[in-house]
Amino acid sequence: MSSYLVTNANKTIPTFVSKPGNVEAPHIHNLISKLNLQTHLEGGYFVETDRDPLRVPNPFRVDDSHKANQPSTGDQDDSTRSASTTIYYLLTPENPTGVFHRNKARTMHTLHKGRGRYVIIHADQTEYGQTDRVETFVVGHNVDKGERLQWLVEGGKYKASFLLPDSDGGDKSEGLLISETVVPGFEYRDHDFLSAAALHDLVTAEQESELRWLLSARA
Repeated sequence: MSSYLVTNANKTIPTFVSKPGNVEAPHIHNLISKLNLQTHLEGGYFVETDRDPLRVPNPFRVDDSHKANQPSTGDQDDSTRSASTTIYYLLTPENPTGVFHRNKARTMHTLHKGRGRYVIIHADQTEYGQTDRVETFVVGHNVDKGERLQWLVEGGKYKASFLLPDSDGGDKSEGLLISETVVPGFEYRDHDFLSAAALHDLVTAEQESELRWLLSARA
């Protein structure tokens, strides 16, 4: 799968491409094992590290009966949510892409290691008949060049991410490891993937062409 993104007049071309049958490098496999990570539906790897036992009223409560077959990470009672949940999330050279998805709750991201690019479609800010604002930024430790150590994605926005080399202009990565804290806590019923039809409706034709590779086959 080739992958590229037009940002203003510049092309950003990820170095890392998924190849069926490839396995993770031993040191990355060791990290996955030590952190008890598992593959994520969005791409990459994750593990839930905290689910606040405090229950708060569910601010998103609607009739989600059509999502009854989705997995749940918490109580089946839809009237409440955990106050917060936190996960580790990892992208690797062999699993380098997190596809477009949206949560109803806000998510705070904190960088631990590595570099990556995030693409945000502000679907919650669209006026009728207009296309959405598309934002992209690099997360990493080079703050002088504008890379971010923390970033907030409010609920209602679609986000995708992909791995970048550890150094600008390089071709190697030890993986992008972050934490995500969702408030109120994550539930699959509060989550959906961006479909091709929705992407078509939300962005310009040029943006649609450039972003299509970040769609999930599950959408």
